[in-house]
Amino acid sequence: MTQKRKKMMTALVIFAALLLLMSMTVFAAAEEAPKPHMYATFWSLIPPVVAIALALITKEVYSSLFVGILVGALFSTDFQFEGTVLKIIDEGFIQVLSDSSNVGILIFLVILGTMVCMMNRAGGSAAFGKWAGKHIKTRIGAQIATIILGILIFVDDYFNCLTVGSVMRPVTDRHNVSKAKFAYLIDATAAPICIIAPISSWAAAVSGFVEGEDGLAIFMQAIPYNFYALLTIFMMFAVVLMRVDFGPMALHEANALKGDIYTCGKRADEEEKTVKPNPRGKVTDLVVPIVLLIICCITGMIYTGGFFSGTDFVTAFSQSEASLALSIGSFFAFVFTVNFYAAKRVLSFRDCMDCIPEGFKAMVPAILILTFAWTLKAMTDSLGADVFVATAMKSVAGGLLNFLPAIIFLVGCALAFATGTSWGTFGILIPIVVAVFEGKDPQMMIISISACMAGAVCGDHCSPISDTTIMASAGAQCNHVNHVTTQLPYALTAAAVSFVTYIIAGFVKTAWIALPAGILLMLGTLLVIKKKYGRKTA
Repeated sequence: MTQKRKKMMTALVIFAALLLLMSMTVFAAAEEAPKPHMYATFWSLIPPVVAIALALITKEVYSSLFVGILVGALFSTDFQFEGTVLKIIDEGFIQVLSDSSNVGILIFLVILGTMVCMMNRAGGSAAFGKWAGKHIKTRIGAQIATIILGILIFVDDYFNCLTVGSVMRPVTDRHNVSKAKFAYLIDATAAPICIIAPISSWAAAVSGFVEGEDGLAIFMQAIPYNFYALLTIFMMFAVVLMRVDFGPMALHEANALKGDIYTCGKRADEEEKTVKPNPRGKVTDLVVPIVLLIICCITGMIYTGGFFSGTDFVTAFSQSEASLALSIGSFFAFVFTVNFYAAKRVLSFRDCMDCIPEGFKAMVPAILILTFAWTLKAMTDSLGADVFVATAMKSVAGGLLNFLPAIIFLVGCALAFATGTSWGTFGILIPIVVAVFEGKDPQMMIISISACMAGAVCGDHCSPISDTTIMASAGAQCNHVNHVTTQLPYALTAAAVSFVTYIIAGFVKTAWIALPAGILLMLGTLLVIKKKYGRKTA
């Protein structure tokens, strides 16, 4: 025992000495706080790349994201021990959880999780499942209904993911649609539909980044050139109607036909299924809360945009605060729903309150991943990833003018994939595009802005650390890594076709030629994939 104690004491002394040496430089540099040596270099993109690669390899999200955060903190403090710890805790987790916008999203998540739990207990979800079972009789019908509902809920991507997930889950489960396919359909109608909807939180964000121009007018003109969004929506319908699945998704769908809708990974709804629904529940017990949620969230958006202070509807929507609006809207929807259930005597007040911790527990995985993802983004921001990309873009802008929309699309994809944020990508690239083309080539500016938006949505769609991807996993109750790995081949297919379409658009400068060419190219690509790799599903 004495020998072991000596060894332990020696190790502790050495460890303490190392900590002291590593932290000495922190005290010396505390006053100046210079930029790290890796600031605004290629290394600024390494932390998210590490996190994404580890998540895809290990199939474990939390530890992979934390390793990415650790690498980012080490890079941004030049490998100083104390600075790294403070960076992760203080400037990382504490700061992102102190941000009012992030907290608003978390409040919205918890309330929505609570409302889903209430709808399940009230029997609304089960009743809707029975009703849909009589009207939606095929797997194709279940998938098309999911896509259509996703298109109709265009106000906000978070709201879209979780609402479509809670409404359509009983229907897709009944028809043995795999969780991976369900998550893809949700994710592919979230950001892609929001980025081409003039009345959405995304339109508001994009309009705000176009300085010196009529942001909303440019957004409207850019819609026909947003090839990734339009081709993704077309691809969803084509994949479902042509009955073709490829890549890892083919295995998930084949297993779903045999009754295994999960294939692998922990079942996300095990605890939820222990709650017995009210046998007296009706379809209205699901529809009314959803309608209330939509009305209250839209009202919240125009309220935060100043509509009730005299601002017109479109302007109010364009300058709304989505996070605050969703929090306010979901809160009022929750209050109205509690009163609605109590008046119908479907759920008592106590039953509704019991759903709060249950709803919170259901959203814990999404909240954890979001928190890690936000912290990783904070590390990337502190390394100047935006400055690096902006500098690289300006150096490219001088030549290859006709290819610039395609190049901007690729840069947007890479940046959004690495950072997990579309809006951050808009903020970096759109001002650069406006500066390059303003007063010189208005048409090319519109095409390039749409390429920036499309690339941002594409990268966000592919990225495992994207908040929208995380929400889609939560809405479908699908294992997050399963969702990412099965969706990636589909997203990359749409991205490849979009890239070629942007090359065409750079030369013809009209959507009337470029978009039909892209649709035909997408259809031809799917036919080739179906013939060579596809697996038919009923």
